[in-house]
Parts: sequence; C-alpha cells; structure tokens
Amino acid sequence: MGRTLTFKLVFIIILALLILCAALVYDWAQKRMYPLKYEALILEYADEYRLDPYLVCAVIWVESKFNESATSRKGARGLMQVIPSTGQWAAEKLGIEGYSDDSLYDPAVNIRIGCWYLDRLRNHFKGNLDLALAAYNGGSSNVEKWLQDPRYSKDGKGLDNIPFKETRDFVVRVWSAYEKYKQLYSIHDVYR
Repeated sequence: MGRTLTFKLVFIIILALLILCAALVYDWAQKRMYPLKYEALILEYADEYRLDPYLVCAVIWVESKFNESATSRKGARGLMQVIPSTGQWAAEKLGIEGYSDDSLYDPAVNIRIGCWYLDRLRNHFKGNLDLALAAYNGGSSNVEKWLQDPRYSKDGKGLDNIPFKETRDFVVRVWSAYEKYKQLYSIHDVYR
C-alpha cells in the first residue's frame, strides 16, 4: 500500500508538470502567432485618438502581421497598410513635415496615421466600429452605399451583410484577433 501511494503521488506530480509545460508551450506558441511589437507607439496613438489599443493591435495583425515593410498588391504600406493617398492627406491634416510615401514604412508615422484614420472613420459612422472597420478596408463610400441598400442593411444604421468578401473577412478577422490580443497580453490600459 505504501508503494501504491508513492506511485500515485509521483504520477500526480509528473502529470501536473506536463500540464504546466503544455500550458507554457501553448502560451509561447500563441504569442509567436500573435506578436506584440511597437507597444509604446500603439499606446501613444491609441490614447491620442481614444482607441482601444487591443483594436489597434488587431488591425495591425490582420493588415501586416506586424511587418513594417509590408506592401499590398494595391500599394498599401506598412503596419496598418495605409494607402499613399490616405497617407498624404493625413500627413497634411496632421502637419507631418518631410512626409513621403516611404514614410508609411516608419512605424511611428504609420501607426499615427492609421489610428487617426480609424478615429475619423469611427466618428464618421457615429461610433459604430463595425462600420469603421468595414470602411477602413473597403472604403467609406462603399459602406455609405451599402447602408442605403436594403440587401445589405435593413435599418440603414448597420450592415447585415457586407458584399465584398475581403471586407467581410477583414472585419471578422479583426474581431477575432482583438479577442486573442486581449487574452494574451496585458497592455497598459490607456483606453478611455
């Protein structure tokens, strides 16, 4: 009976260690899949534009997987995949001196402009983040058209269906990544 008790105790200890190791490996693997870089810049501009920093992380992850050199086939650049025409407009509004399209590869410029633009879209769509995200990906003029079309919006205030698959997938992926970032990281909460 003494040996059986010892065996059970050793088995329980080994099992507990295996579970702990599996949890650590899982957490490590998840953080490799959902990295967090440029936290100070994300916090700075999320705070400035009253955005949830987890949402900013999610947009960056979906847009570029935190690759500051990313360029889309449509010419969008950097972490938040800002289109050069949007970048030029934002740089003018924000008074960014010495701006060029290549400035969008600079994480500080890109995150600042991306957050500014996301804030403008959120304000334009009266705080509706689903609409702001759809506009971030598919264009605000398209979202405006969809809101007026009963095939896509029953009430003209929200979208029941997004006709562009890329935009529909973008919104779903951002909210999924948002939940992952909230689960994995304790970003200093500056969101108000």
